[in-house]
Amino acid sequence: MSPIGIGFIVLACVFGGAMLGMVLHTILPEHHLSTESKDVIKLAMGVTATMSALVLALLVASAKSSYDAQKSEITKMSANAVVLDRLLAHYGPETKDAREVVREAVNRMIGQIWPSESNRPAQSDPTTAGGEILLDKIQGLSPQNDAQRSLQAQALRIAIDIGQTRWLLIEQSGSSIPMPFLVLLIFWVTIIFISFGLYAPRNATVIGALLLCALSVSGAIYLILELDRPFEGLIQISSAPLHNAAAHLGK
Repeated sequence: MSPIGIGFIVLACVFGGAMLGMVLHTILPEHHLSTESKDVIKLAMGVTATMSALVLALLVASAKSSYDAQKSEITKMSANAVVLDRLLAHYGPETKDAREVVREAVNRMIGQIWPSESNRPAQSDPTTAGGEILLDKIQGLSPQNDAQRSLQAQALRIAIDIGQTRWLLIEQSGSSIPMPFLVLLIFWVTIIFISFGLYAPRNATVIGALLLCALSVSGAIYLILELDRPFEGLIQISSAPLHNAAAHLGK
């Protein structure tokens, strides 16, 4: 399910919990709503709110960490592609084919991760990016002096590093948000809003305030899920580093 769909579900659960609390206020016997009961409920909701805040902070940290890691990997891979191209250029004209493979691999990866069709899922399959062909071409070079041997060794190291980074992107493509954490957080927040509605005055101002709070909570969870999908949606990693690299390749 998309993040916006989950956001609407969270909004319905949380705001619905507040409305349920208002309904329960009219149903429960008077002694259930006494001052003593209210104090105990406040204490219980304080514990629940603390746990909710901790889980929410953990989810934010996990999503942001995953987003930053993949953004850093894209930038690193872009820089390595340019460095590899320059190393091959310094090696000599016999690396023309290898440099062309680097350029094609970068352009292909841009198309895979940021497809032009909006209904096409993002992909970053390293088996289709020419990595093995590039390694074969670099290993097939016949260095004639120490300078070329050094350049060949550095080019091989960087090509392997690019391949490792691409595989890291593949392995990190899944969600970093544990679904049980998310479900438990929604449950806890819904309980908290039920307690809000239980003792809240039934007027338009209060209902509007509860709706805004529910929107804030659902918006926070929506943003967490958006960060967890760094190559799709509203908050996606920019393709600018790879485009910049592609513009400098082969020159």
